[in-house]
Amino acid sequence: MLRTRFILIDTSHAGNVGAVARAMRTMGFDDLVLVNPRWPNVLKRKETIERASGALDVLERARIVPTLDEALDGMHHLCATVMVPRDFGPPCTSPREHFAGIVQHVLQKKEHLPQSNRAQQADLAQGIGALTPASGVALLFGSERFGMANDDVYRCQVALRIPTAPDFGSLNLAAAVQVLAYEWRSAWPTESAAPVAPPTSAADAPADAQSQAGLLTHWQSALVDIGYLDPGAPRKLMPRLQRLLQRAAPTVAEVNILRGIARAAQVAAQSVAQRTTAPGADKTSPR
Repeated sequence: MLRTRFILIDTSHAGNVGAVARAMRTMGFDDLVLVNPRWPNVLKRKETIERASGALDVLERARIVPTLDEALDGMHHLCATVMVPRDFGPPCTSPREHFAGIVQHVLQKKEHLPQSNRAQQADLAQGIGALTPASGVALLFGSERFGMANDDVYRCQVALRIPTAPDFGSLNLAAAVQVLAYEWRSAWPTESAAPVAPPTSAADAPADAQSQAGLLTHWQSALVDIGYLDPGAPRKLMPRLQRLLQRAAPTVAEVNILRGIARAAQVAAQSVAQRTTAPGADKTSPR
């Protein structure tokens, strides 16, 4: 099984955190990160501990961070949880279908089995083409009242929607975690249950979500500097670039190259700006 992290964003009820810890522990998971929870001491609150029902090891290992960026450290494949698809968002599918695709892809990689071109294209479309046995998968859950924010969903390679009754799709947070934890664990053969150690070749390893987010922020700044992106009317440029980046699944070395290009573009833009604002500079357009 791939390294797996459960991320709760803007959780407001302490009892839900404890119930999530219990749901994770029953399926053998223990990597829990809370992003900006309502209670800074939520992991120590009485209601949390009571609802954990003995899953105290999960609470003890859990981390609280202020931003989603920090929660994504070391993760490569991000799965949003949604009730409805988002415009310009990642493809929406069921957990069972998506997890089956991940497992098949990773086990083929592990056994060095060849893939057909059609299978490779399908994996890329699902955002799993760059996954290896050493990748990290994060399952993201939004607040109890509002779910995940659109910007957070856009960062993910896939949006998972649990099949529910058409007229009533509301699930408690811990129930949603339990369903996904069960589906994820069930998708793997028993002999694949142990997580795989991270890769040792840093340059050729897939860039994690945090690195990709840093690249996207850098490119946004560079596109503004060269006049391609109007920050007052960005339209959907950045979400589209984010989808492009997710499909490309760059390595660490490739992210560094792309950031180098952005840095060079910014330096060139600054140089042009300095020449055109210098005293006596010819501000007419070249013919």
